[in-house]
Amino acid sequence: MAKKIQGLLKLQIPAGAANPSPPVGPALGQRGVNIMEFCKAFNEKTKDKAGFKLPVVITVYTDKSFTFEVKQPPMTDLIKKVAGVKAGSSNPLKQKIGKLSRDQIMEIVDMKIKDLNTDDKEAAARIVAGSARSIGIETEL
Repeated sequence: MAKKIQGLLKLQIPAGAANPSPPVGPALGQRGVNIMEFCKAFNEKTKDKAGFKLPVVITVYTDKSFTFEVKQPPMTDLIKKVAGVKAGSSNPLKQKIGKLSRDQIMEIVDMKIKDLNTDDKEAAARIVAGSARSIGIETEL
């Protein structure tokens, strides 16, 4: 018999740096989950992705056990890293702060495609290009 699900939690936590302080501790504590067990497991699983804030979906069961799924970093974080910029443009329509080549866009697509709502690489490339344009980065699509 499958375990009964008590609830789902969605958090964004820095990779390899989960600790019992807010937002992790209070969110897990009110569900009765062992906070340190989660922090150790999350940090071990994400130590190779340091520098990113990773979305994580935590499934909490009625017996206070849990499972979690770590997603890819947010699209704009990947775009900023590949483009080599620290932050998006304050006025993306007038002020462009970088440029992405088609190869760079496809590199982001390869990383992010399993979290997108498409399996078509060309459609995924258009999604990435749209996100890049929204933070002031020009694209070659």
